[in-house]
Amino acid sequence: MNKPTAPPVCVDLQHVSLRYVSSGREVHALEDVSLSIGQGEFVAVAGPSGCGKTTILKLVAGLLPPTQGRVLIDGHPVSGPQKNVGMAFQNPILLPWRTALQNVLLPLEVVQPHRGQFRSQRRAYEERAHSLLHTVGLDGFADKPPYELSGGMQQRVSLCRALIHEPEILLLDEPFAALDAFTREELWSVLQALWTERRCTVILVTHDLREAVFLATRVHIMSKRPGRLIHETLIDLPRPRALEDTFKPEFVDYVHSIYGRIGQVRA
Repeated sequence: MNKPTAPPVCVDLQHVSLRYVSSGREVHALEDVSLSIGQGEFVAVAGPSGCGKTTILKLVAGLLPPTQGRVLIDGHPVSGPQKNVGMAFQNPILLPWRTALQNVLLPLEVVQPHRGQFRSQRRAYEERAHSLLHTVGLDGFADKPPYELSGGMQQRVSLCRALIHEPEILLLDEPFAALDAFTREELWSVLQALWTERRCTVILVTHDLREAVFLATRVHIMSKRPGRLIHETLIDLPRPRALEDTFKPEFVDYVHSIYGRIGQVRA
């Protein structure tokens, strides 16, 4: 039997280190990080606070240059902010004077080539935005301003905004950490559905190991600063994953195994 062909590499960090100066002293954030992510993979990164997880996202997005090593997307060195990247953060950061629909449309108004054709393609773009809002369960809320939406609804809008320009790569920086447990778990399923439909490459930074195992195809553990990738766990669980699966022994075993690795890091 032929082995399945590995997807082409989308994101490639090659021996990346990062140092910067903060308050007059040098901070050694990352040390010799190498990570290859195939097209359409969903990778989670977990580790202690301050270990450089978010720094990896900034390097991939082109918001920071590495001190040493290289960051490549589709084989091309990252030398500045990337147009083919969508980002969602712990706080949705929605513009309060714009409706949910207008917040979702915002990247199309500022990112080329969409910016140059926004007026002529506005109807098609609005249909795309409505489709995304429908996918995340926000039918009927397109005209609502953020202050009329719950925290979970605002985060759904943020996910739609990150995906509206159909990015190749989606970077998620603890997007559900500020939500209550019920809303957070509900949005795991929403995000899984979005990824299944679009198959963009996803890098998720999280402190929640259940979240990492539920969503990811593999989970990477980082050491304390300077951050290094010290362990990788392949998550061999069938999809789609249901919330009831998080109580099954095989799921719990993955969480306990990864938690044990993080415990070794702390020690």
